[in-house]
Amino acid sequence: MLTERAASLDAADPLAHVRARFLLPEGVVYLDGNSLGALPAAVPAAVEDAVHRQWGTDLIRSWNGNGWWEAPLRTGDAVGRLIGAAPGQVVVGDSTSVQLFNTLLAAARMRPGRRLLLTDPDHFPTDQYIADSVGRLLGLDVRRVPAREAAAVLAAEAGNVAVAAYAPVDYRTGELYDMAELTAAAHAAGGLMHWDLCHAAGALPVELDAVAADFAVGCGYKYLSGGPGAPAFAYVARRHQEDFDHPLTGWHGHAEPFAMSGTYAPGADISRARISTPPLLSLLALEAALTAFDGVEMTAVREKSLSLTGFFQECVDTVLDGLGFTMATPRDPARRGSQVALRHAEAYPLVAALTARGVIGDMRAPDLLRFGFNALYVTHADVLHAVRELHAVVTAGEHRDPEFRERPTVT
Repeated sequence: MLTERAASLDAADPLAHVRARFLLPEGVVYLDGNSLGALPAAVPAAVEDAVHRQWGTDLIRSWNGNGWWEAPLRTGDAVGRLIGAAPGQVVVGDSTSVQLFNTLLAAARMRPGRRLLLTDPDHFPTDQYIADSVGRLLGLDVRRVPAREAAAVLAAEAGNVAVAAYAPVDYRTGELYDMAELTAAAHAAGGLMHWDLCHAAGALPVELDAVAADFAVGCGYKYLSGGPGAPAFAYVARRHQEDFDHPLTGWHGHAEPFAMSGTYAPGADISRARISTPPLLSLLALEAALTAFDGVEMTAVREKSLSLTGFFQECVDTVLDGLGFTMATPRDPARRGSQVALRHAEAYPLVAALTARGVIGDMRAPDLLRFGFNALYVTHADVLHAVRELHAVVTAGEHRDPEFRERPTVT
C-alpha cells in the first residue's frame, strides 16, 4: 500500500524534473539537506570556470570583466526572489554569524533607550551567543522567551523592547511559527523584528516584504545548496537602509570604496550592508546553485515539502509503530517546516547505523533523529525507503554495534 502511494505521489509530482538539476550519489537517500544541501549540477562547471578562467587567466581583471564586484548584490537579488524581498534589499557575503552580529546590533541601535532584546531559548546556539554579545556591547537585557510566548511578552513589555530575534523554523524539531503574527507583535510593541531564515530560505515561502520584516539573515549551504561554507545573506528592509548603522564598517560598504578615504561614509542603499572582500569562489558557487530554482515557485516547493513530510509521518506511524519512536514535529501542516524529527533514547547510534545503510540524516542532542526534505530532489520513494531502512536497523539491533556508538567530532 505504501509502495503504491509513494509511486503515485511521485508520478504526480510537478517538480520531479528538478531532481536532475542535482548530482546525487548512487545508492544514497539524502535527508540531511537541512544541514548541507546536495550538489547542484550547475556548480562544478561554474567553480571550474571561476578558478581556471576568471582567476587563472583573467586575474585581477575579473573584478570588472567577470562581475566580481557586483556579485554580492546580484546574488542577493537572486536570494531575495526566494524570500519575498524586492530587489535591492539583500546582500550576500561573509558568514551567518557575521551577518547576524552586524544586523542585530544595527537593529538594536535603531531603538535607543529601549533596553530589552528578546530571543528564543530554543534558538540555534550561535543566535543566542550573538544576542548575548550584542547585549553586553549595548548594555541590553537579553531575555530568552519561547516563540510561542513571545507575542504576550512583547505586549507586556511595549515601550521597552528594542528587538525581537527569532527563527520561523525550530532547527531541532521543524516546528513552524507564524512570521506575520510575531512581526506584527514586535511592531505593536515599538520594537524591530529580526529573523534567522537558515531553516526556511529555499524550503518554504517566506514573504519578508509582505510581513514587514525589518531584518533577516540566512545561510547559503542548507536548502539553497550553495556548498560547505557558502556565504550568508542579510536582508535590510528598504525603509531602514538610510539609518542602517552597523558595527563592521568595511571598505566594500563605503559610498566610494575606491576613493580610499580614511573616513567611513556609508553607501546610499543596500550596498552599505557590504563589509569587505567576499569569498568569491564560494559566492560564485552559490550563485550557480541558485539556478536550481529557475522556473520554480516557492508555493510548489511548499506543497511538495508538506507532501513529503506528511508521508514520512504516515510511514513512521505504520512501519515503526511500537519500536520506541515518538514524533517531535507537529502533524499540523501549518506548523511544520521542511523537516521531521523523531525522538528515541538511542538517537545517535540509530542515525549512524542508518547512514551505513545509505540513508543520511542527522541527530541533535539529546534524543532527536532529524530528517530534512528538500523538495527539489527528494522523492516519496526516498521517504519510504528511509523509514523501512530505519525499521531494519532497529529490528536487527544494528545500532548496538560498538562502531555506531563512538561519536566523531561532528554529529
